[in-house]
Amino acid sequence: MSHVNETKGASPCLICGNETREPSPCLIMSGMDEQERNQYQKLVLTPVRRLIPALAVPTVASMMVTMIYNLVDAYFVGLIGTSAAAATGILISVQAVFQAIGFMHGHGAGSIISRKLGAGDEEAAHRYASTAFFSALAISCVLALLGLLFLEPLMRLLGSTETILPYAKSYGFYMLVAGPGLAVACVLNNIMRYEGKAFYAMIGLVSGGVLNMVGDPILMFGLGMGIDGAGLSTAASQWISVGILGYMFVSGKTISRINPRRITRSAGEYMGMLRNGFPSLVRQVLNSVATMTLNICAGPYGDAAIAAMTIDGRIMMLMGSVMIGIGQGLQPVAAYNYGARKYRRVRQGFKFTWALSEVLMGIFAVVGWVFAAQLVWLFRADPAVVEAGVPALRCMCVAVVAQCLGVVCSMSFQSIGWSGYASFLASLRSGIYYIPTLLVAPRFLGLAGIQSAQMIADILTLLTCIPFAVEFFRRLPDRDERCSTDEAYDEAVRQAA
Repeated sequence: MSHVNETKGASPCLICGNETREPSPCLIMSGMDEQERNQYQKLVLTPVRRLIPALAVPTVASMMVTMIYNLVDAYFVGLIGTSAAAATGILISVQAVFQAIGFMHGHGAGSIISRKLGAGDEEAAHRYASTAFFSALAISCVLALLGLLFLEPLMRLLGSTETILPYAKSYGFYMLVAGPGLAVACVLNNIMRYEGKAFYAMIGLVSGGVLNMVGDPILMFGLGMGIDGAGLSTAASQWISVGILGYMFVSGKTISRINPRRITRSAGEYMGMLRNGFPSLVRQVLNSVATMTLNICAGPYGDAAIAAMTIDGRIMMLMGSVMIGIGQGLQPVAAYNYGARKYRRVRQGFKFTWALSEVLMGIFAVVGWVFAAQLVWLFRADPAVVEAGVPALRCMCVAVVAQCLGVVCSMSFQSIGWSGYASFLASLRSGIYYIPTLLVAPRFLGLAGIQSAQMIADILTLLTCIPFAVEFFRRLPDRDERCSTDEAYDEAVRQAA
């Protein structure tokens, strides 16, 4: 685990003459080109209360569109039947695996890139970006091929019943074809976010989402392809998103560049990237395992129960995407300012993000609780699905409020390199607490145990995160390391930019 302070001693800045740890902020600024200086000014000088929402809005928008087109998939597939609707829930865990690969590489490289750029090391940014992209592409292609070779056993393993299996196999084929595209899109998206280029990342993701929403009804009903049309629309839109995101790097919209010749030759750098991204892998893999466990545990209660939990999960993902998006707005701010040794801004960002998340999630939770029946009915007008889905959705509304501190802690720790803490916290809500609750609670509460499992897990996670947040503020310096006084330093940066 990384410690906050390095052991290097202070030395005089070569430009202003004041004592500072190398490389000094003045020296960093003197070696930056115009694009890097503008980025430094944006992430270091813009007030946190303006900067984090500005970075979060494009991220939230792209995540909302992604969630919306998942809901559109669920809606159109639900028109086919309850078993088809349940099949999309079965495949969520497959998507989560490819997202896990992408997030591990994207977050692992992205947070390091942001810290390196904050410290003025552009060449390292190129190495980590190139290594993350090609590593994620290779690993995800291997997994997709294995999944296609063993498609039916995989669908059964994920919880398909005999009635769900035909739909799951059809939809699953396209999800596996889309998998490598999903993985590398996550890498490109997260690198851009950590550079503070969330708007460009949004363009790539939103474009793919809109295409998918348009393609679903055309392919499913216009061309009569049914669930195959939903899968093909998703796969095609995913690869189009990759092309748009890739163009941002090729056209110079980003500081970091992707080139196979820049893949790192250092095993230490590669393992450091994976270690830094490990919390994201833990989070996504456990989400996948938890979804599979949920489907298996809900199986004895019928396809309606699986469909209800799938619909509720998608609704809560839509609400939670706002919270995750705000947290992702914090990540480049925390990583860049930590690299630039502006520790007070890291503290301010943590507090502001937590408070904003709690307010917004509280509003969404009230709306979700009051209109629970209408929301479930919107996606599947089946009385059995609504009956199973309403109590679960109301429990999830409590859970989403409790999630905020854990999300902010995990994202902050990962951004500044505290990968050990971040990995542990990432394993709590979907693993250490949630999976055992799913397995044990139904023995005593029946279906109610499944419906309330996420709420129980999130409350336990909240209680566990409190001492970690206290430790974070205790160990993080309350003063910045600069070459001169705050006012003189900030004015020098403005003039240089």
